[in-house]
Amino acid sequence: MISVAVAGACAMCAQTVWAQQSDAEVPPAAVAETARPAGEALQEVTVSATRHSSALLKTPLAVSAVTQESLTRAGITDVRGLSGAVPNLQLSTAVDSGVQIAIRGISTKNFTEASDPSVGLHVAGLYSPRPQGALALLFDLDQVEVLRGPQGTLFGRNSTGGSINIIPAKPEFGSTYGSSVLDVGSYRKRQLNVVQNIAISDSLALRGTFMKLKRDGWINQMQDFTDVNIPSKGFIADGIPDVDQRFNSKVDPSDYYTNKNEWAGRLSARWKAARDVEWLVAYERYQNSGAGNLFIKDCDQAAGTRFACPGSQWDVKINLPGKIDMSINTLRSNLIWDLNPNNRIEYSLAHAIQKRSQQTDDDAGYHPLASQVDVKLPVPAGGNGSTWPVLDTNSRTLDSKYVSDVHELQLKQNYDAFQTVYGGFYMKEKNQINYAQEFLAMAPYGYPISQYYNQPDVQVIAKALYAQTDWKFAPQWTATFGGRYSWDTKINNNGKVFGGDWDPSKPAYYNGQFKPGVPGTPGFAAHNGTQLTPGMGPLAGTGAYALYGPPAVNTNEQSWKHFTYRLGLMAQLTPSDMVYSSLSTGYKSGGFSDQDDACGGKTCVDGPAGPHITFFPWGPETVTNLELGYKGRFLENRLNLSATLFYSRYKDKQEYGQFFSALVKTDAPCPATNPTCNVIIKGMTKNVGVVDIPGLELELDYKPWRGARLGASFAYINSKMRDYPTYSDNYGCGYRAEFGAVPCPPMYSGSDPTLVGKQIYDITGNHLTFSPKYTMSLNFSQNINLPNDYVLVPWLSVKWQDKMYFSLRNLDNPHMSDAQKAYSTVDGSLKLIGPHNWYAELYGLNLTDTRSKNAANFYSGFGANNAGGFVRASWNDPRTVGLRIGVSY
Repeated sequence: MISVAVAGACAMCAQTVWAQQSDAEVPPAAVAETARPAGEALQEVTVSATRHSSALLKTPLAVSAVTQESLTRAGITDVRGLSGAVPNLQLSTAVDSGVQIAIRGISTKNFTEASDPSVGLHVAGLYSPRPQGALALLFDLDQVEVLRGPQGTLFGRNSTGGSINIIPAKPEFGSTYGSSVLDVGSYRKRQLNVVQNIAISDSLALRGTFMKLKRDGWINQMQDFTDVNIPSKGFIADGIPDVDQRFNSKVDPSDYYTNKNEWAGRLSARWKAARDVEWLVAYERYQNSGAGNLFIKDCDQAAGTRFACPGSQWDVKINLPGKIDMSINTLRSNLIWDLNPNNRIEYSLAHAIQKRSQQTDDDAGYHPLASQVDVKLPVPAGGNGSTWPVLDTNSRTLDSKYVSDVHELQLKQNYDAFQTVYGGFYMKEKNQINYAQEFLAMAPYGYPISQYYNQPDVQVIAKALYAQTDWKFAPQWTATFGGRYSWDTKINNNGKVFGGDWDPSKPAYYNGQFKPGVPGTPGFAAHNGTQLTPGMGPLAGTGAYALYGPPAVNTNEQSWKHFTYRLGLMAQLTPSDMVYSSLSTGYKSGGFSDQDDACGGKTCVDGPAGPHITFFPWGPETVTNLELGYKGRFLENRLNLSATLFYSRYKDKQEYGQFFSALVKTDAPCPATNPTCNVIIKGMTKNVGVVDIPGLELELDYKPWRGARLGASFAYINSKMRDYPTYSDNYGCGYRAEFGAVPCPPMYSGSDPTLVGKQIYDITGNHLTFSPKYTMSLNFSQNINLPNDYVLVPWLSVKWQDKMYFSLRNLDNPHMSDAQKAYSTVDGSLKLIGPHNWYAELYGLNLTDTRSKNAANFYSGFGANNAGGFVRASWNDPRTVGLRIGVSY
């Protein structure tokens, strides 16, 4: 009955399936196998989701497997390309080279050196802790496995959303071969992939692989020489730029933001030291020398408003060209000892060193309009406005070094009735970073402000013991029992924050090297774009912040521990189909921020006089997930079908954002133009609410006739927020009336201390971010046999996804929405496979040139600065076309 119901549901939808390798996705060496009989069964795919190798369709988990051939065909070079291709998986390009991964709506926006992702990223089964590692190139893989739902027993670090396991191809015994692929395309794309497998003997094999990718940026990047001319406010153009020119240089399109300049290589050796012992060791290096991402105005939403784009969607003005220098060096080892046919010991380790520096122009040249500027020159002693006519902001990672060591020891037992894994996990990170932000022209006087975060020793230590057994207690029935106890510790030793508390009324940034004069006296003037010197700001080191006073010192340590479990029941209905159910839990440890004054340097209304020092700590988040699933094969094994029905309870969600910190005393009542002048808002992570997450996931793979392959998948999720009574709605409040949006709530005026200073709004029923209600996709390929053993393979892929929100507010408005509207994309290729181990493939990605966002926010200024008034976004790539040529030998 279940199989009939699910099959009927699948007949109503059309989707992309990635789990199996299509007929057209074979390497060139296997060209002779491309013409298969119509009745040939689909190749069985194995996965390691249970830490035992098992058939995908007999694994009682929601897991998808993506082959290297599928990745290549779809132009996917890192995990961000999987967004929307796997049910309920969304990825976005975040700040500071982070990648935000969401599975079933569960994710995190905190990418600091002491934060944890909600979705665990693994390579060869070993945990990779830093979100920047998700940018690493995907190359020469067996497959990528995506596990959906909490992974609280078997996989590396405990996670609440799920896990992505990137499995590199191993050296193969007994065969020496290689392949090369050259890919050229739009925006001067050049990509080279080389693989060489060398079989030294029947017990020793080596494998080397290399990938290089370069592509121009696709935006229209111009230099920013803004010279303000607002005579009515006293600002007269003088031919001298008013934005910082210290680092403003002309760059080629190859160095524009949105470019790619990356390479990666891997050397691996596999040695069967004895009949029962095998050792795999690999060294991998990844280098990213690109310019990075840029948040660009959404011109469609700005159209019809005073913030309408004067040029094209992709026009930006830059005075700080992007630059990334990131390397990841990783050594991995996997040692297997088969004690006997039923018992195996497996020890794995990974030692990784990630180094990175980066600079980003955060304003992209979107300066305030003349109508927004309320400062008037000459500026009196007390100032006369809150919005300066230029917005000149940037962020810099001056240097960072993240060192991680991961160890995992497992005992695997495989008996007729029991299949068990016992394990121990240990991870230690020792992270160091110097990071700074600059706002180089701020009201009331036009002074720059900056903060410098010097974190020399941030440690994250995670330990766990776990066990899971599958008990076949009857011929068709298997029960699963698993448990894990996790211990987590985070330490910040002697971290320092230089730069005071973002006070724009002090000229401390100038470091004594520029004398603006005294506000309100003749001759007073803030700097122009040529008067800032190399001796100011973060590139001059922490000594340049001496005039701000002593730094805040961060020394803190906190620990957490938690037990998670998995219970499951599976029934093998026939040799070809099964049903399963499971109840599982996941956990993510808490954390803390840098030491700070909650009062923002002012006097708090409540509590003692003086600074209110805090680390703004947050607690763990947890997920409990109930799942029902079906997997089966039909039509002489030509049709594979998977279905998962799930319900998750997500508690104490760790939400990063701008939150209420304190209510402070002011000399006078707040003016109507700034009604919250007595509220201190700070960026922090907080535990918020409870979320109910029901959903359905379907995947289908079908060979309808000779040479044809049809893939489909469908996902439904209806996440609903509840129990969040302290949510404060301050999303673009100053612009709601102008854009016809519902006004922000008034500030709470009651006596509840948890609500003081907040603009309370009930978001019960609102959706989680990165959780479109429906996603669907379909792909089809057909092998066409030609004379002289040539094969022509057309391929078409269509993906569609529903509206997706980027904030919990879920604000629908044509000019300030926090969402990506529903959209579809179309990819296609035409591949010619030759008779002598070569192929050529013409391809097009995003053929409809759909503009789609993977992250967005409404920018409404910094502090009291009322600049902004529009949505900025991180955008997916526009239409690209290219030619791919491959040869194997």
